[in-house]
Amino acid sequence: MNEEYKMVIVVRNDIKLGPGKMAAQVAHAAVNCAFSAKKNYKKYFDGWYDEGQKKVVVKAKSLGELHELQFQAKNAGLPNSLITDAGHTQLPPGTVTCLGIGPGPEAAIDKITGHLKLD
Repeated sequence: MNEEYKMVIVVRNDIKLGPGKMAAQVAHAAVNCAFSAKKNYKKYFDGWYDEGQKKVVVKAKSLGELHELQFQAKNAGLPNSLITDAGHTQLPPGTVTCLGIGPGPEAAIDKITGHLKLD
């Protein structure tokens, strides 16, 4: 049986992001994670890319929850990227908006993010 791969982007639910701003932040996380995986986790990147680049967006309650999820992703050996906003539009500079995890094995990512609700 082949391993399935995916990427999950976790967006903070405690800050108000307009739909365009959220889309941009999610895109930043996806691009950062993909580049990191292509460079450092080639097997994960290649499997994910060949399977159609599955991406899922879920919600986190707070910045603290994002940091805990990032800690778990690092400990699991998964690519990850915490995104901070430049502050040119809706948010103050340096506001952490989301966390990308993956691409990586779906089962490993689900252990970390499977309890989170879809956004």
